[in-house]
Amino acid sequence: MIAKPDKNVVRKKRHARVRKSVFGTEERPRLNVYRSNKHIYAQLIDDVAGSTVASASSNDNELNLEATGNVEAAKQVGEMVAKRAGDKGYKIVVFDRGGYLYHGRVKALADAARENGLVF
Repeated sequence: MIAKPDKNVVRKKRHARVRKSVFGTEERPRLNVYRSNKHIYAQLIDDVAGSTVASASSNDNELNLEATGNVEAAKQVGEMVAKRAGDKGYKIVVFDRGGYLYHGRVKALADAARENGLVF
């Protein structure tokens, strides 16, 4: 019997493939998404300088969430990262879904970020 490959290993391979072409600059940072079973995280990253410009997560104290691992939490994280990016003067970003399928929490975060002013 052949063992199924680990989901996270497959995701990391997919992410490495995508990262070959997705690159954040000072003018257009990369919006990176990481999701765990309990939380979701979003960062704006300037790959040239190697620094994080803005970030938001379902761990933030500003968000009063009952559950942190659902679509509703992802929407609020998307709104928060878009507001923080706007405060620092960023409107246009490159979306990096982190190897995750564009569905569910990742899609909710992206849609909320778009609705709150980010363009990608």
